[in-house]
Amino acid sequence: MTHPGHKNWIAVASAEHVRIGRAHGFMQVGHGKAGPLRRISPGDRIAYYSPSEAIGSKDRLQAFTAIGVVKRGEPYRVDMGNGFCPFRRDVLWSEVVETPIRSLLGLLSFTRDNPNWGYQLRFGLFEIAEEDMRVIRQATSVMRMASVA
Repeated sequence: MTHPGHKNWIAVASAEHVRIGRAHGFMQVGHGKAGPLRRISPGDRIAYYSPSEAIGSKDRLQAFTAIGVVKRGEPYRVDMGNGFCPFRRDVLWSEVVETPIRSLLGLLSFTRDNPNWGYQLRFGLFEIAEEDMRVIRQATSVMRMASVA
């Protein structure tokens, strides 16, 4: 579903952290920085890319691990103890099948014909085209996976 004026984003975090956010209805980027979250508006869509299973891990998961729509409200802080108070935004997460990016490299405008496609992922959050979000949504769709089985 397209909403005029709403944007599509890729956020980057380990799968372990993304799963925690999915389970509790929030997103967090850049180790809890507020700035990137302020670029996002309610109604915007988020797709999470996870380069690894766990933060600091050397494994190479390289998969889309979540898709959702940002809920109303502003970024807010959460006290996690020991002086760590990250910013978060609430998100309505969809049910997804975690999907490797490799199968989509030729279909996404930000990766197609780009041998350095991973570079922009280092920023932690970047805007993508509507068509790219559609491709990611279809690839991670639980309904699509059910029809393949």
